[in-house]
Amino acid sequence: MLEKVHPYYFSFLKVFFDYLFAIIIFILIFPILFLIGLTIFISAGYPVIFIQKRMGKDGKTFQMYKFRTMYRGAHLEQDKYKSLNKAPGPMFKIFDDPRFVGIGRILSRTGLDELPQIINILKGEMSFIGPRPLPVSEAKQLSQAWSFRHLVKPGIFSEWTFADNRYNSLADWRELDRKTLSNGGIKYDLKLIFFTLIKSFTYFKK
Repeated sequence: MLEKVHPYYFSFLKVFFDYLFAIIIFILIFPILFLIGLTIFISAGYPVIFIQKRMGKDGKTFQMYKFRTMYRGAHLEQDKYKSLNKAPGPMFKIFDDPRFVGIGRILSRTGLDELPQIINILKGEMSFIGPRPLPVSEAKQLSQAWSFRHLVKPGIFSEWTFADNRYNSLADWRELDRKTLSNGGIKYDLKLIFFTLIKSFTYFKK
């Protein structure tokens, strides 16, 4: 069990930062959101947004938004592709997923598919920094030792999203979440967001 969660996660300052930063970012990137959505609609059809129930703070569920990167119904076919799964424990992750359509592979590799989660932040369901929210079915498979993940709002960014070893083992994953929650502050938030974005966009150089 996590010994300590940084008090910043329960402060008004973090809530204020999340809302203010989300509003500013949403206004600045709205043209990008529109362009990505239009490209998905043209190349892969409707719907543009993929909505999935995830587990959040205090074990409460919410509808998380992402740009759709795969063909319709792909999330229902995990058993079909389970031999390709590279993630530890209950997580499911295929690095070169055959279910991608259109620009889905690019969106997934760069993290641009996560941009609609700014709406989840504005709804008070997520934060910029926090443990990544898991699908409910996966979250329920974790032991009580993982309950610390639900003491705070889930985030778009975390130490896990930045780390190279995030898919190595459950122990690495848990330690990365612990590291996220033991640190806090606006400076920490901005630093983690900045370096994760820089790392994500190196995809375009490959």
